[in-house]
Amino acid sequence: MITRTKASWLFCIAVLLNWTVAAQTANSQTKQRYAGLQQALQATGQLTGSNGPRSVNWIEGGNKFSFIDGQSVIKTLSPKDQKEEVVFDGSQLKFPETDKPFTYGSFQWSKDSKNILFQTNFRPVYRRSGVSDYYVYAVADKSLKLVAKDAQTAELAPDGQKVGYERGGNLFVFDFATQKETQLTDDAKPAFYNGRFGWAYEEEFGLAQAWEWSPDSKFMAFWQSDERQVPIYKLTDYKGFDEKFDSLPYPRVGDKNPTVRIGVIEIANKTKQWMKVDLGDGYIPRIYWTNLEGQLAVLHLNRKQNHMQLFMTNARTGEAKPILEEKSTTWIDVFDFFAGINHLLYFPAGVQEFYWVSDRDGFAHLYRYDYMGKLLNAVTSGKWGVTYLHHIDPKAKKVYFTSTEVSPLERHLFVADLDGKNKRRLTTVAGRHTVNFSPNGQYFIDRYSNVQTPTQVELRDTKGQLIKALESNKKVADYVASHAYAPKELTTFTTSDGQAIDISIIKPLDFDATKKYPVVMDIYGGPGAQSVYNDFATTGWHQWLAQTGYIVVSVNNRGSGGYGRDFQKVVYEKLGKYESQDFAETAAWLAKQSWVDGGRLAIRGHSYGGYTSSYTMLTHPGVFKVALVGAPVTDWRLYDSIYTERYMGVLPENDDKYKVSAVSTYAKNLAGKMFIAHSTMDENVHVRNTFQLMNALEDAGKDADLRIYPPGAHGVAYSSGTQLLLYQQYTTYLETNLKGAGIN
Repeated sequence: MITRTKASWLFCIAVLLNWTVAAQTANSQTKQRYAGLQQALQATGQLTGSNGPRSVNWIEGGNKFSFIDGQSVIKTLSPKDQKEEVVFDGSQLKFPETDKPFTYGSFQWSKDSKNILFQTNFRPVYRRSGVSDYYVYAVADKSLKLVAKDAQTAELAPDGQKVGYERGGNLFVFDFATQKETQLTDDAKPAFYNGRFGWAYEEEFGLAQAWEWSPDSKFMAFWQSDERQVPIYKLTDYKGFDEKFDSLPYPRVGDKNPTVRIGVIEIANKTKQWMKVDLGDGYIPRIYWTNLEGQLAVLHLNRKQNHMQLFMTNARTGEAKPILEEKSTTWIDVFDFFAGINHLLYFPAGVQEFYWVSDRDGFAHLYRYDYMGKLLNAVTSGKWGVTYLHHIDPKAKKVYFTSTEVSPLERHLFVADLDGKNKRRLTTVAGRHTVNFSPNGQYFIDRYSNVQTPTQVELRDTKGQLIKALESNKKVADYVASHAYAPKELTTFTTSDGQAIDISIIKPLDFDATKKYPVVMDIYGGPGAQSVYNDFATTGWHQWLAQTGYIVVSVNNRGSGGYGRDFQKVVYEKLGKYESQDFAETAAWLAKQSWVDGGRLAIRGHSYGGYTSSYTMLTHPGVFKVALVGAPVTDWRLYDSIYTERYMGVLPENDDKYKVSAVSTYAKNLAGKMFIAHSTMDENVHVRNTFQLMNALEDAGKDADLRIYPPGAHGVAYSSGTQLLLYQQYTTYLETNLKGAGIN
């Protein structure tokens, strides 16, 4: 009864919030406007608001979850009775044997919920990794102990009795009972690691931790990575009088790749065994422990990443048996970087089955197998895709997953029987839903928004009933109520070759359909990425552009995720072709609208978006008057092997295709203004890309504007001040070269 009353009240509040946002937007003339670009950029945080409880960890099997409250307090919440308890208060806690207040970045619980492992003193290395110090806190006696210093990764064993960690390229374990550290490997060398990835594997296969505990805590499986034959890339920020270079092994297309092999250590006797999976010229991007003692599943991809094999291996003997094989005419995905989904293979506890999300029938669907590799059944089917498998309930024979069935622009949670029958939708509000599922399959935390509603965070049960609203972001609604806000509109058009394309449009404040406005097309475009969703617009720069008289457009071009295999993988071995075609077609459609000035169109992108913005500018000359280009790949032969060969194939057989996809090839076609920004410390997309494009443009007698931010890494800007400067440069460039005399 209380739940129903709360649900009804919260539904009314949500409706009221939607009405308020829409109504206040319509009255933008009476609202506060941004005094300058800096204030607009800062508004991104105010429009984003809160994502609800921070650092959620489900404990006690899923009967409770913990979260960070404030700066130092950890609380738990019980969904059953909605009771909150403080389990950790670090406000008075010091680092052991110091007077320094205890602070931490993240934490994890032991399976028995008796200990908390804190990550502290984080020092970043690559995108996902960094070096940290790890402390264990005993909940019962409130003691704090350092267990791993300068470790790159650490994790509590499932039995709660040990902590495993990697330090300096070797693996260690700390035992709570003996209070001793045991070193498990001892052969690390420069560019030769146990339990750690180099740059390429971490960046392009999406994992930072290169080792895994077995479910029974008896074994530790790990990658041994050898990068000693990989070419070294050096970079500097040019500070001082004696140049200092950072360096890292970085394999470009066609280069010698890192070699890896999978080892397993039996903790009780420290014996080590290598799994007998032949690497060849390929990769081992994933390993998975099964529910059988000492059985490890090892996934292998060939170098082109269009041939996948799954092996079942024996941890004690290393024997490996192939049980699943897949070949493709394009590429095979093993994770989804842009959606933050690390795995497309799942080995749920309590059942000797595994599940695979594959697009083999044209859309990503869920397939169920036994441990011998026998297909038991397809769990889902249809012209839509499964994006995430959240939970398998073997007793109830239920599977919970997120999919695009409602719309490619939305994500919703569904439940179905293991045989695919009785499928039912659990999230009902339109929008993009992100779900955090409890291990016992009884509850989930739902974060969602739509074009009218800022982020909402709710705790629900698997019947779909609301238990508690965890965050309504009233502050965001209040901010929009008092500030001029340009909402995102969603629409679809059809290209000249018959392809439906979804786009979003943010119109200028005080929009007048009798006037003609300049357009900034802000794009990304890379394989699997998706730029347009039914979610709340939060980008402060877009709001500034709307306030200063621009239309802002984003595009789900061919190559984007969410629309099935053919839509996404049509770009295979043709990077740039279909993306640029769709951007040009979007521009042509916009130019036909009475409120668009077709002679004042700009395209802007960063990273892959830097590639597509520059490629589109040069391969479709005259369509866009201005291109803003950030950290671009300008020739795929300069980028890393794992990413590029996945989408473009290998050299030398595809050399002509690489030339066609290179921006520099078309330098002579520049017919507008191009602004390029890059950093010399960009370890991801090397500044050599930009310099080669500049060289080609200059050889062709073409002018472009270049800005170098030496220390800025891949983001170009390296501080709040330089972030403001970069966007001021973008904005001034648009004002000077696009807007001209103003709106007609």
